[in-house]
Amino acid sequence: MRFPTAIRVSLSPLYTRTHLASLKPHLYPSVYARMASSQAAVFGLQDPSLIKFQSLIDGKWVDAKSGEKIVVTNPATNDELGTVPEMGLEETKEAIEAAARAFPAWSRTTAKERHDLLMKFFQLMKQHHEDLSRLITLENGKTLTEAKGENSYSASFLEWFAEEAVRTYGEHIPSAFPGTRNVVIKQPIGVVSILTPWNFPSAMITRKLGAALAAGCTAVIKPPPETPFSALALAELSIRAGIPPGVINLVTTQKNVATVGREMCESKVVKKVTFTGSTPVAKILAGLAATTLKKVSLEAGGNAPFIVFDDANIDEAIEAAIVCKFRGSGQTCVCANRIYVQSGVYAEFASRLAERVAAFKVGDGLDDETTHGPLIHTRAVEKVELHVSDAVSKGAQVLVGGKSIPNTSFFIPTVLSDVPHNALINTEETFGPLAALTKFETEEEVIRLANDSDVGLAGYFFSRDVGRVWRVAERLEVGMVGANTGLISQAAIPFGGVKESGLGREGGHGISDYMNEKLITFGGLGN
Repeated sequence: MRFPTAIRVSLSPLYTRTHLASLKPHLYPSVYARMASSQAAVFGLQDPSLIKFQSLIDGKWVDAKSGEKIVVTNPATNDELGTVPEMGLEETKEAIEAAARAFPAWSRTTAKERHDLLMKFFQLMKQHHEDLSRLITLENGKTLTEAKGENSYSASFLEWFAEEAVRTYGEHIPSAFPGTRNVVIKQPIGVVSILTPWNFPSAMITRKLGAALAAGCTAVIKPPPETPFSALALAELSIRAGIPPGVINLVTTQKNVATVGREMCESKVVKKVTFTGSTPVAKILAGLAATTLKKVSLEAGGNAPFIVFDDANIDEAIEAAIVCKFRGSGQTCVCANRIYVQSGVYAEFASRLAERVAAFKVGDGLDDETTHGPLIHTRAVEKVELHVSDAVSKGAQVLVGGKSIPNTSFFIPTVLSDVPHNALINTEETFGPLAALTKFETEEEVIRLANDSDVGLAGYFFSRDVGRVWRVAERLEVGMVGANTGLISQAAIPFGGVKESGLGREGGHGISDYMNEKLITFGGLGN
């Protein structure tokens, strides 16, 4: 197994990270710029100016007032990539205030003007495709192929919502009263707080930000501390696209996340909160946002069932399971978590899946031979280990994998058979490269098992029986169903779940969640 050595640069004592953190950029701009450029060389980008070591508030690149830094590492090598500011309550308030100041002018721009700026932003993302993709791999760990897929997916939200901006139609409603007319218009809701996860460091931002900007809202973004550089690169491209100062603000934090998150949710200036992450955190943020009854969009945890019926096309089901379960090394919210296979095809499916998974090559995502990268950190590895050991202790068999690589964030892609219904993996989202197979006999039985969950984000099944396809699709208690496919994510679809998987929908017509409907009733118009 090969793990390429990370790119390193040799810095003189003047340019050590300790010295960089102690400098005041506004007092030593040229020295600071040279040091930042030297650090950016670690990333190996064609355009190193995409790498920012400061956050963005009111159009200015700034450090934390405390001078504290967050160290960001490459999960494949554990090498340090760079640092970003450890911001707190004061900087968060400044970012919100900047967004509020920018809102009146931005909200009055025409839909066509916003469309044009978003399309410039989109084109810049396409222009810098290679760099943005490499950046995702370096800080997230996913393979470069998957990172390129994410960047294209991420950019597609800007394109989609640019087109939605000019289609935010109102309506005329016939009046019950003579001489009056009812007109409904749509207006941007105001300042939006955007809180995103590390598993899609670019796409989870643009899915929210694209809608917010298209609607005429301004935003404060809190990216995850594990993957801030993708967010900062997007902020840089937004400036190049011509997005005005204060419309997009970005606050980086790690140890102050509770304080920053609370302000982003409770501030009376903020009119909407949008979050992607775990269900427990979603509940906390929903409670904080409720203090001012602001609008929320919450895309929380999943526990997706993946069902293979006896009449399925097994070739297609295997391919879909590979993509759906192991994309991003299993670190996606819509990946298959519980794989139910009907008894008639169980043995064939299990053996063929295990054979395919055994051929995977884990390693640094920048290596062309790598098929699957690391998990984001060792805590993620520990959760997969727990789920494997729990299932095995209850009778499951390891067909392939089942172990981590010591002292790394890598877990060998794993297939378990004979996983009992009471295993932890059937009640918790693993978020790792673990395929857990459970045998079932009847359609009624598997529907009951699939729906036996507090969450309901996505679900998948394979069958060539047309009647069954409709029955199962309608009966699965999830927000999104993949029938004979393992891929559902697109900019044009309404993305979201039911039960404890969240509130609202993103993508599709999600721009509506960033706008208020206003009724205007005109009187004195005669009969």
